[in-house]
Amino acid sequence: MTDAPKHPPLAFSGMQPTNTLHLGNYLGALKNWVPLQAKMACLFCVVDMHALTDDAGYRKPGDVTRSTYEVAAAYIAGGIDPKRSPIFNQSRVPQHAELAWILNCVARVGWLDRMTQFKEKSGKHTERSSVGLYTYPVLMAADILVYKATHVPVGDDQKQHLELARDIAQKFNNDYAVPGYFPLPEPVITGPATRVMSLRDGVKKMSKSDESDNSRINLTDDADAIAQKIRRAKTDPHPLPNNQNEFKGRPEAENLINIYAALSDDTAEKVMRQFAGQQFSTFKNTLAELAVSKLAPITAEMRRLMADRAEIDRILKSGAEKAQSLAEPILADVKKIVGLVG
Repeated sequence: MTDAPKHPPLAFSGMQPTNTLHLGNYLGALKNWVPLQAKMACLFCVVDMHALTDDAGYRKPGDVTRSTYEVAAAYIAGGIDPKRSPIFNQSRVPQHAELAWILNCVARVGWLDRMTQFKEKSGKHTERSSVGLYTYPVLMAADILVYKATHVPVGDDQKQHLELARDIAQKFNNDYAVPGYFPLPEPVITGPATRVMSLRDGVKKMSKSDESDNSRINLTDDADAIAQKIRRAKTDPHPLPNNQNEFKGRPEAENLINIYAALSDDTAEKVMRQFAGQQFSTFKNTLAELAVSKLAPITAEMRRLMADRAEIDRILKSGAEKAQSLAEPILADVKKIVGLVG
């Protein structure tokens, strides 16, 4: 029996180009991707094929195209260096879809039946949902494994999907007697605000699909909009808490403190000590100033990039070529392993 191969550290992550990216996407993902570039090789993908599982995206393909460019612009404006870390959209690298079919034949229906996100998105009428939405986690597994990625920066809502990717990798390795061929990717969850909540309801996650634009800060919002949304954010009549115990029953207070902590690179405990006892009106003014100082430069750079889509297209094309050079030999190996080629 041969020893399992050792895989060099490689991080893979991506975002769907559906609607506009918001503060939660920045604090929960993009902001944490930037320092990761100095620790290991990284690939950052705009997962446009995943966007087709959204009915609205499927009906309006032009929206997916526009959002793809916007998400790529956000990556660059947020600090991803395309010369160091390839940025590309998923559909330009056909090996993602090809490996997904092979992994569909490895994954088990029972595994997919347990995916809670499918149940949440499909609602009461699962039979009306697309097959793509059901098999979404298998394509996500292919996104990761086609590069033999070892680390995946992932939010809480995607942890179950990453566990499935690990299960699929392990079953492939076992079924075809290739120990360690695919690594079992590890989650990378960092930062004090990995789960940013709605500005209108502290128990709901900040979402691109929320009907209320005031529930989120979009990365395309100008300084005035950012400041207004924070000042109008739902709070309670009590002063800011002194410690974690005082958060009980106060989700909006906890959310705003976590946002401040993430933007300032401090801990929530330090922020509480700094502002304990103050009224929210004072704290929100300070938070608004901080948010504008951090986000306004990103917005400005996104607008500059979106005004020249040719520049983004060059970056996406170059990134796809680099990604494909990594994915192509791995898929060729997989085809040999499963017997599709001699």
